[in-house]
Amino acid sequence: MRTLEAEGGSPLMEVLRDASTGVEGTCGGMCSCGTCHVYVVDEWVARLPERSEDEAMMLEALEDFVELRPGSRLACQIVLDDDTSGITVEIAPAA
Repeated sequence: MRTLEAEGGSPLMEVLRDASTGVEGTCGGMCSCGTCHVYVVDEWVARLPERSEDEAMMLEALEDFVELRPGSRLACQIVLDDDTSGITVEIAPAA
């Protein structure tokens, strides 16, 4: 387990990518590639805003290639702020 520091307002994808965690963020955070797929731990799932329609569609497109879980999210769609301080995620395997 690693602990990372981030500026408020930063997308989780950028923080994970810059820390060389294996998250790529190929599309630059446009919710169109799925290379920032993470599993949000159960206790955090309900604390985050719901998936947007675009995020849900992108995750659906991944389901033939990777395991989807209730906590599956695209890290580019999670903006870090005081409400997400301490969020815990697991990096999903690459598709």
